[in-house]
Amino acid sequence: MEGGAAVVILEVKNLSKDYKGGTKALTDVSFSVNEGEFVSIIGPSGAGKSTLLRCINRMIDASQGEVNFNGVSVRSLNKKDLRKHRTKIGMIFQHYNLVNRLSVFQNILHGRLGYKSTLAGVFGRYDEEEKNQAVELINKLGLQEEAYKRCDQLSGGQKQRVGIARALIQKPKMVLCDEPISSLDPSAAKIIMDHLKNINKEMGITCIFNLHQVDVAQKYSDRIIGVNAGRVIFNGTPDELTKDKIHEIYGSESGSLITD
Repeated sequence: MEGGAAVVILEVKNLSKDYKGGTKALTDVSFSVNEGEFVSIIGPSGAGKSTLLRCINRMIDASQGEVNFNGVSVRSLNKKDLRKHRTKIGMIFQHYNLVNRLSVFQNILHGRLGYKSTLAGVFGRYDEEEKNQAVELINKLGLQEEAYKRCDQLSGGQKQRVGIARALIQKPKMVLCDEPISSLDPSAAKIIMDHLKNINKEMGITCIFNLHQVDVAQKYSDRIIGVNAGRVIFNGTPDELTKDKIHEIYGSESGSLITD
């Protein structure tokens, strides 16, 4: 962080995930992320990127290893504490995970459910402050004209902006983004990445991305982690990501990813 020593917000130590049948999704993965960092995780399909993100917020239980977020051991939390803990970790999904029949405004407010009792959540009881926050985020992400549209009437890029707003209304310390632009055309993808970079800079929110696009990772990231077959094989700055390293991460897929 500028003007002081970096503060580690996330530490992953010797993390492994084995699925039934012996499939190893992750093997001995270790890295740390500083507060306010913008980190991309790249690698071919099936490399374990999504599994890694889901182990960080415990949507998936790891087989072994440690995940420490904001000074808390995530793997040791009980169900109640995990729910509370997840309010500090926003999640943005590849396929948006919105409720299509509800409006943009209602979908954004759903980001507050982690703070509610089950009953308050069922009846959609949100206070004025929460509604005002939703309006602010709608304005920030350029969704004013879509605010009361059903989400099934939106374009992919608009849906992803709703997903970002829903994550931000949680007031998270960190946002995990699982392939957030892979379903979008290049211009919509650029809008999403620009919004996320601005949020990272202006709000100081730590961002961790899974990305397929090496050039996007190089353009936006402070640091890149390369994963292949469930192992970390690169951890460095965009400048350190050479063509040889890209080839090592992607193997035979890498030819189409390298541009001069």
